[in-house]
Amino acid sequence: MNTAAALKTADAKPLQFPIPANVYAETVVSVKHYTDRLFSFRITRPQSLRFRSGEFVMIGLPNAEKPVYRAYSVASPSWDDELEFFSIKVPDGPLTSELQKIVPGDTVLMRQKSTGTLVLDALTPGKRLFMISTGTGIAPFASLLRDPDTYERYEQVVLTHTCRDVAELAYGQELVANLENDPLIGELTHGRVTLYNSTTREESERMGRITALISSGKFHSDLGIDKLDPETDRIMICGSMHMLKDVKELAESLGFVEGSLNEPGTFVVERAFVG
Repeated sequence: MNTAAALKTADAKPLQFPIPANVYAETVVSVKHYTDRLFSFRITRPQSLRFRSGEFVMIGLPNAEKPVYRAYSVASPSWDDELEFFSIKVPDGPLTSELQKIVPGDTVLMRQKSTGTLVLDALTPGKRLFMISTGTGIAPFASLLRDPDTYERYEQVVLTHTCRDVAELAYGQELVANLENDPLIGELTHGRVTLYNSTTREESERMGRITALISSGKFHSDLGIDKLDPETDRIMICGSMHMLKDVKELAESLGFVEGSLNEPGTFVVERAFVG
């Protein structure tokens, strides 16, 4: 794990291509590489940008006349002065093959509209909120876990994060460990947030896909909680396409109903990307 030095100057590096119309051109503030597959980065935030915690934006690089854009959940909460993102590295990916090389001072492009289904307003009121994630699908939950509104709406929050290898769990572990020291929401989170990790390839203290852990009852026994109940529980799902499908089917088999901003329900799924 290594961290690129934080930006010390407001001057961005000169660009090879002009900035397209109607996009933000923001400066990379810091970069942190967790593994050879995962990294996070922070960029400056446009003063005019407004978004709900849990939403995503389209980002790209000014490395072509027609830049490639991909959907990225904003991992920082809506009140943050900077924007944080958590990304996978794909060697031959149209965007990530270059994005993984960014350093402080570089420019990142961002389209001006934010959107997404993983927002609190898409759920009906409940007592427990379950955030189910794999890989970089934890990013929108990093935003929501640092938003005071989450703790005004729910008594307990359970974040699950499943990755192939142990090292890939580090981002989520750091996130939850830092919550209680957060000056804005620290007191709100005390004793109310639980992190439930598992791996699917490397040996660890908890192995298995989250659907198998829930279906077998191990998930509930490990946490000492009652089974998922649509009367009191709400579920948010983000990650690999396979996981989305399986958890969605599991939720519906238990009586949960998918929601949206137009018609809030008892669970929501983000399908804009996979991680």
